[in-house]
Amino acid sequence: MRDPFILAGHEIAAGDRRLVNLPMPDLSSQTGIHMPVHVLHGKRSGPVLFISAAIHGDELNGIEIIRQVLASKSLSRIKGTLIAVPVVNAYGLIHVSRYLPDRRDLNRVFPGSDNGSLAARLAKLFIQEIVSVCTHGIDLHTGSGHRTNLPQIRADLDDPETERLARQFGVPVMLNSSVRDGSLRGSASEMGIPTLLYEAGEALRYNDMAIRAGVSGILNVMRALDMLPATRSSRGKVKDPFVARSSRWIRAPESGMFRATVGLGAQVSKGDIVGHIASAAEGNRHEIRSLHDGVIIGRMELPVVHEGDAVMHLARFSDDIDEVGNHVELFQQDHGNVD
Repeated sequence: MRDPFILAGHEIAAGDRRLVNLPMPDLSSQTGIHMPVHVLHGKRSGPVLFISAAIHGDELNGIEIIRQVLASKSLSRIKGTLIAVPVVNAYGLIHVSRYLPDRRDLNRVFPGSDNGSLAARLAKLFIQEIVSVCTHGIDLHTGSGHRTNLPQIRADLDDPETERLARQFGVPVMLNSSVRDGSLRGSASEMGIPTLLYEAGEALRYNDMAIRAGVSGILNVMRALDMLPATRSSRGKVKDPFVARSSRWIRAPESGMFRATVGLGAQVSKGDIVGHIASAAEGNRHEIRSLHDGVIIGRMELPVVHEGDAVMHLARFSDDIDEVGNHVELFQQDHGNVD
C-alpha cells in the first residue's frame, strides 16, 4: 500500500478521495472563504496531476469540466494522484469578475509572495500547496472580453513531455505559446512541471462543445500518463493536432456594429469576407476581409466595437489548410458544434 498523500497538512490515505478546503484571506465582511481542493490518491504509484479552473473568476467552463471529470467512473482505477481545483479565484466568482477585489489579474502575479497584494498571496498559496507537490498540470481557461475560442491547447512545445501530452489532449489546434511572465503556466514550467493551458468557449457562458472536449482531453492526458487504463474506445482515437506556426488578430477597421459572417473553426483564404462593420447612425456597412489564409480560432461576440478592436483570431499553418479545416470540422461534429 502506498504512503498517504499530504496536502496542506491533511493526510489522504491510498485509495481515498478527500475534499480539502484551503483557507484564503477573509472577505471584507470578515466572512471566511476557502479554496476547494479535491484529492484522489490512487492505491498504485504514478504521477501527481493538478487541474485548475476559474483562475479568472468569470471563466466558468472549467468548473463544469472538473465536475464531470470527478464524476467519471474511470477514476476508480486511478494510478498516482489527481488534485482538482474547480475554483481558484473564489473572490472573482462571487463578484462574477475576471479579477480579484484588488483589481489584479491573478494570472499575472505568479509565483506570488507571502507579503504582497491579495493577488500575490493567493498565487503563493496555490504554488506552495498545490503546484509544488505535482509532476504535471492542466490549467483551464476561456476567451475574455466578450470573445469566444475554438478548443485549443497552448503550450511550450519545445519541451518534449509537454508536447507529448498536448498532442494527446485531442483538440484540433495547438499553439506553440511561450510562457507569459507572472502566469501559472510560466511558474510551473520554471519548477520543471509540464503544464498545458486549455482555451475554449467564452467567459460567463457554458459551452457544451468546449466542456465535452475538455473532459475528454483531461482523461486522454491521464491515459497518456498511465494514470488511467486505456479503453477500447480510446485506443487510436486521438488524432494528431495541427500546430499553428503563427496567429494574429483581425482588427476592426472602424468603429460601429460588428457582425461575423464566418464561425469558429471556419477555413478562410486571403481576401475572404469574415464580417461587416455597420454604422449605427447611418446604416451603411463595410466589409472586413482576412489578410491571410488560415482557420478562425477566436471571435468577438459583442457587436459593439471600436476602431482597432480585435474581432477575429486567425491561426496560420504550414500544413495543407484544407486538411486543417477538415480536421476542425470533424472535431466539431464529434463534440457537437454549437456555433
